[in-house]
Amino acid sequence: MNLLLRNARLLDPLSGEYTEGDLRCADGRIAEVGPRLPAADVPTLDVRGAVVLPGLVDAHVHVTASTADLGSLSSASPSYVAAHAARTMSRMLDRGFTTVRDASGADFGLADAQAEGLFRGPRLLFCGRALSQTGGHGDSRTRGANARDDHPCCAGLGRVADGVDAVRAAARDELRKGAHHLKVMASGGVASPTDRIDSTQYSAGELRAIVEEAEAANRYVAAHAYTARAVNRALEAGVRSIEHGNLLDDHSVSLFLEHDAFLVPTLVTYWALKEEGREHGLPESSWRKVDDVLGAGLTALDRAARGGVKLVYGTDLLGGMHRHQNHEFRLRAEVQSPLEVLRSATSTAAALLNLTGEIGTLAAGAHADLLVVDGDPLADIGVLAEPKHFRHIVQAGEVVSG
Repeated sequence: MNLLLRNARLLDPLSGEYTEGDLRCADGRIAEVGPRLPAADVPTLDVRGAVVLPGLVDAHVHVTASTADLGSLSSASPSYVAAHAARTMSRMLDRGFTTVRDASGADFGLADAQAEGLFRGPRLLFCGRALSQTGGHGDSRTRGANARDDHPCCAGLGRVADGVDAVRAAARDELRKGAHHLKVMASGGVASPTDRIDSTQYSAGELRAIVEEAEAANRYVAAHAYTARAVNRALEAGVRSIEHGNLLDDHSVSLFLEHDAFLVPTLVTYWALKEEGREHGLPESSWRKVDDVLGAGLTALDRAARGGVKLVYGTDLLGGMHRHQNHEFRLRAEVQSPLEVLRSATSTAAALLNLTGEIGTLAAGAHADLLVVDGDPLADIGVLAEPKHFRHIVQAGEVVSG
């Protein structure tokens, strides 16, 4: 929990500037940053030649998605899913991610277990179950299935609720269980069996009701949405973050700015699903949907970046494809500068998560979650795309890797 880093090149993502100096951690927080700090009777690391930056944030993960066949999760044992999630989160920490936002599936049990040190992994911000309309992206039933069992345990990703009263009750229930945010399925998706990607989901009244419940609890709503029509409806309803957004348009960009909202692209998941999704359980019918969004992702990212939309790092990987988590850095670098990409995984992510000053910064008082890397990520973002460049990973002032 206490640590002193000597002779570091300290990188501030907000300013994009380096300073030479030391950094002292105490009681899991950054206590002091400056040149030639007084010696302390704590473990000391001389990191001369390395860059120190805040621990990374992935704002769209599914830590319980042990397979790309999402429909099968609801029949899996919760204990089996939890064991997989613990391993998945441990590996995320080894990739430099010290905070992750789960976009459906994780619950308070996993968050509490990580916080208590029952397993190693990043800080976990969860939403519980995503809210879905009947036949929506969170409804995993095939056409021939009628019975529905939403399993109150953590094994499934979505819960079905229809109508304003029902979605209010579902939102309140997830908030009751401690959700840091609410997730709503506002359009069709790749992994759902019966909807079209270009569909809109939930009425405007239902979306507004979910947003109202989140705001009443001082929380916010994240919405799965692909097409401009779905994205724009969600933003007009007051949704704070759009997940994916591959088919947004110029009006979408204006709405992001008007509503001070965030976009969380997830380019790497489509790349991974196309390359190897079927071998990790993605049904053939879902694999054929990937092309509908794969090519549009970079175009949407470029349009949003040029328009000044606040962009946040997210990956949305499933099953064995989680290992590609850092490849998102390379994909984004095709249209963004290294500094812009870095901010998406640090300071801008912190703003979305309402944790500015707590994570994504090297300022005194923040959580002492740090990444010590060999190489200059502002010259080559590939330094963050390959964990082999990570000399040390520090969580709460303790070296947890390297």
